[in-house]
Amino acid sequence: MLISAKYLTNYKIESKDGNIGQVHSFLFDDKKWIIRYLVVDTGGITGRKVLIVPSALGKPDGESRMFPIDLTKDEIEKSPTIDADKPVSRAQEAELHKYYNWAAYWSGPFGLAATPVGPVSGGIEKTTVTVEEKPDTNLRSTREVIGYALQAADGVIGHVDDFIIHQEDWVVRYMIVDINRWLIGRKVIIPPDWISEISWENAEVFVDVSKETVRKSPDFNPSAPVNREYEIRLYDYYGRPKYWSA
Repeated sequence: MLISAKYLTNYKIESKDGNIGQVHSFLFDDKKWIIRYLVVDTGGITGRKVLIVPSALGKPDGESRMFPIDLTKDEIEKSPTIDADKPVSRAQEAELHKYYNWAAYWSGPFGLAATPVGPVSGGIEKTTVTVEEKPDTNLRSTREVIGYALQAADGVIGHVDDFIIHQEDWVVRYMIVDINRWLIGRKVIIPPDWISEISWENAEVFVDVSKETVRKSPDFNPSAPVNREYEIRLYDYYGRPKYWSA
C-alpha cells in the first residue's frame, strides 16, 4: 500500500501496556530511499523523541490511526537517548540496535529496512555489534526535506511537499512536489531515482527535465490513492523504465 508520510504523522504508538506517543517524522536513507526509523514523540515535559525501526511495528489500525508495538513503555522509555533533531551517528544506531536486539541493517547484504533479530517481548537481550566509526549514516528527516526547492533543468518549478511510502517494505516510492506558484492546486509526484542531485546545503532537489515537462505531467490527487494505473501513465509520460518491471 502506498501512503503519504504526512498521513502517517501523528499515528499513535500503542505499546503492550498503553500509548507511548505518536509519530513525529521519519528518518530515511538518502542513498537507498528506505525509511530506517520512525521518530516517535513521547510527549511529556521533556518532549523526548525515540527511534523505532518500522519492522518492530505491528499491523496499523487505520480507523484509530495507531501502530501497535510489542514493547513495554518501560523498555521504550529506557532506550538510549538520541537527539533525533541532530545527525544520528552509526555508533548511536549500534547502541540502539544492541539495546533492542534489532538486526543491524548496515551489515546486511541488501540494506533492507532493519528487522528484529527475534522477539523482544521477553526482555531486552544484549548483543555484540561491530561498528565502523563513520559520522555520516545517510539519514535524513522527512521534516527537513519538506520545503526543499525542486530545480528543473531551466529553473525552480516548486517545492517538496510530502513523500509517498510503500508501507510493506517502507521504501520511499515518490516525492510529492507542490507547483502551486505556477498552477493553483497542482501537485506532481517524482520517484527519487529520477533525481539527478540533491544539495543539502542549499535545500534543493534537482531533476534533469524542463519546467514545462513537470507542469504537464499527469495530475496527482493527494486525496486519491496512487494505483498502478496512475503509475503506468506517469512512467509512460516521462518515458522511464517501470520499477515493477525491473
